[in-house]
Amino acid sequence: MYLTNLQTIGIILAIAAGTMITRFLPFILFPENKETPKIVTYLGIVLPPAMMGLLVIYCLRNTNLFSNAHGLPEILAILVIILLHHYKNNVLLSIAGGTLTYMFLIQMIFN
Repeated sequence: MYLTNLQTIGIILAIAAGTMITRFLPFILFPENKETPKIVTYLGIVLPPAMMGLLVIYCLRNTNLFSNAHGLPEILAILVIILLHHYKNNVLLSIAGGTLTYMFLIQMIFN
């Protein structure tokens, strides 16, 4: 699919406008000199754990406990994530360690 120059410029401007709106809107809606609404503060507290729970459920939704591995690679990877995060308190390390553990287990051990 080929775009004309006008279409290309239009797409670039639309993406730039969307990016700018999402970046600037919070500062416009909630300036520093005004108190943040209580609902926004509440959502800032409860949404991160809720999203993490949602992601865990989404990732484990197709785990078959009645297959050969019985969900063991997933359980071991989750334990590695929990241990790494408990001892190192580094999200990136926890995610990378859990991913590497899971991929090693399904590629080398439970293939």
